[in-house]
Amino acid sequence: MNNLFTIDCGEIVLREFRMEDVDSIYEITSQPEVYEFLPNWRSTREQRLNWVTNYEIPGNKKFLAAVPNIGGANYLKLGIILKETGEFIGFCNTGIKEELNKPNREIAYAISKHYRNRGYTTKAAKGLINYLFENTDVERLNAVVLPHNISSNKVIQKCGFRMNGNVEIEGEQHNHYILSKDDWGIL
Repeated sequence: MNNLFTIDCGEIVLREFRMEDVDSIYEITSQPEVYEFLPNWRSTREQRLNWVTNYEIPGNKKFLAAVPNIGGANYLKLGIILKETGEFIGFCNTGIKEELNKPNREIAYAISKHYRNRGYTTKAAKGLINYLFENTDVERLNAVVLPHNISSNKVIQKCGFRMNGNVEIEGEQHNHYILSKDDWGIL
């Protein structure tokens, strides 16, 4: 993987974004099944190219350079790569969710409509969670999910997150989940 940061998750690998991912990210975030739940990820191809080049790749480098003390590092954005083919099929990220009270680090993810219901998203989320709890100073993670996003609510629950009420973000109610490092250790 050309010395890129990776997390092995069995059938899939999480790895840093690279320039060659722009078209795949653009295609996935253009799917109604994705932008319905992640509208801020929808973009033109030119915007996506700018974001990957100027923000996401440099942001990943900053995050990884800060490990284990990632408090000031905003985000890590990783592609979900199918091991068998090397195909970019989704993404799994961690970042600061400003709308939440501190500690406000969250995880978020999306997968192509062509690879849903195969367990890849749960494997990716668990891989990222495990990395964060084992290698960084993160003690608690958050997830915010629209109540009608049944699949995402299931993924979060399978990862051991517990409901922590609701939170309004951009005028919409979201389920707010938390997972502590101590709870992760007993799962």
